Amino acid sequence: MKPLLLAALLAAGAAQAGTAIVIGGALKTDNDAVWQRIVDEAGGAGARIAVFATAAANPARSGAQIAAALNRRGAQAEVIPVAPRLAGADLAANLADPALIAQVKASRAVFFSGGAQELIVDTLQPGGQPTAMLKAIREVFDGGGVVAGTSAGAAIMSRMMFRDAQDNLDILKGRWRERREYDRGLGFVGPDLFIDQHFLKRGRIGRMLPAMRAFGYRLGLGVEEDSAVVVKGTAVDVIGARGALLVDLSDASSDARLPHFNLRGARLSYLDRGDRHDLATGVTTPAAHKLREPRIDPTASDYKPYLRADTYFLDILGDNTLVTAMAQLLDSPAPEVRGLAWRARPRNGDAAPDVGFEFRLYKGPGLTGWFSGALGGEDYTVLNARLDVQPVRVATPFVTPITAP
Repeated sequence: MKPLLLAALLAAGAAQAGTAIVIGGALKTDNDAVWQRIVDEAGGAGARIAVFATAAANPARSGAQIAAALNRRGAQAEVIPVAPRLAGADLAANLADPALIAQVKASRAVFFSGGAQELIVDTLQPGGQPTAMLKAIREVFDGGGVVAGTSAGAAIMSRMMFRDAQDNLDILKGRWRERREYDRGLGFVGPDLFIDQHFLKRGRIGRMLPAMRAFGYRLGLGVEEDSAVVVKGTAVDVIGARGALLVDLSDASSDARLPHFNLRGARLSYLDRGDRHDLATGVTTPAAHKLREPRIDPTASDYKPYLRADTYFLDILGDNTLVTAMAQLLDSPAPEVRGLAWRARPRNGDAAPDVGFEFRLYKGPGLTGWFSGALGGEDYTVLNARLDVQPVRVATPFVTPITAP
């Protein structure tokens, strides 16, 4: 990692007293690893937690479900009635209610529900200006407390966020606008780390890379569903059902002569559940059950690749496809693995319907990893895979039927 980036991360980590727990969405009620970690970080049994269902379509139901899940793990969680869609509530009055603000300040943790992240920023930070309620939340965090959020509640964790950008290919093609597809977040993970959620399930590497380049980020964390990252200073713990993708653009470059998004030299690391990573030093410590297995090093003399090497991924932005491709790169004899991001059926308004993007993962210095089946799956940790993204022309239609003579 470059010295200036290291210094910035060390400074940001030192300035943040609180703990951010970023949940990738679709958090199951029986995911004890995540729910219990929230309670434990907030102080354990009896911890007071303020629940904000601000983003939810049905705030009363979502808030009650979240509070119940936390209380089953020993917390004293209560819903704060600050949500635009909460029936019968006076939003403006509740935002400024001294009793509610005092209740938040007395908490050791704040939890943001899923839903529409724009409702969180528009409610708590209208026009970019913090409300008294947001100041109270920051007071909890700055005092060493916890801010946790799932889905929409995760999106608001970085200083910039996706507001409503569901189509990865649109973002790759540059079709996104301020206050429509992207907006300012609340910045609980500091100014230098970009956050995205539902990441592997929805192939959101396609939108993260252009955003990181546009907003000046060097590091990004894409958190998978039913999983979380616990960010405390520069330390990141991965917990839950799966993991998170760490994107490092410290050495990445682009060719300005090309008319579409392109990238060379990005580094991707898949951090699995139980792994720990230090953002300042760049050192990853795999989970204990991984360390009991041999390290996979493609440069080692005893390297024995396990996987086949001839797969081309026709939908690299598909459900968990990217991590599958990274595992194949690590554990096969292939020097590279390629995949395509494209749209089979052009959409109205697409000025470049024949443009796609080829993702080239390739071996480079530092590529290493671990594999374990101890938890019942085929679980890889993959560090320092290299990635290039190249715009390409895709035939339209992609296939032509063979007809009888």
